[in-house]
Amino acid sequence: MQKRKALSSDEAFVLSENIFSRFLDYFNPKDGQKIHIFIPIEKFNEINTQIFITYFFEQNIRVYVPKIVEDKLIAIEIFEDSAFETNNWGISEPVSNEDSGETNFDFVVTPLLYCDPNGNRIGYGKGFYDSLFQNISHNAKKIGVNYFNPDEYVDDIWENDIPLDYLVTPEEVLSFFSGAE
Repeated sequence: MQKRKALSSDEAFVLSENIFSRFLDYFNPKDGQKIHIFIPIEKFNEINTQIFITYFFEQNIRVYVPKIVEDKLIAIEIFEDSAFETNNWGISEPVSNEDSGETNFDFVVTPLLYCDPNGNRIGYGKGFYDSLFQNISHNAKKIGVNYFNPDEYVDDIWENDIPLDYLVTPEEVLSFFSGAE
């Protein structure tokens, strides 16, 4: 988190654009596909996913974002005119609490603090995304995005931790499973 916070807003934006470009080149999302993507926490200098969301709307790709309701992560479908509010933690989220019930995503773009060379993800410690991963189609591609490439292995993996399928950085797309595309 310290490395990420040390980035200037201009550096973070350029790196976010590079990540977005790598994502498009590698995954080539198409009209009608369903993508679950997080809204960045600005104070944590997360990847600017608004670039992704704007493109998805332009391409008629269905967009779902997470919202925590009663300690559970739900998927809310958003549209260009969806209303947002800032929650108690300073996170922008949809005003709606209506869970889409969608589990058949094509892609789940996932926030993280770190991802190791095996796809093991370190998040914020609440397990929301591991729970989401357990309840979605096994065909959904679980994609982490990070400004930095992995260099160290995570050694405190828990039984319920679910690794990512891919990591997109400004330099490359890494695949973590055999039979990768």
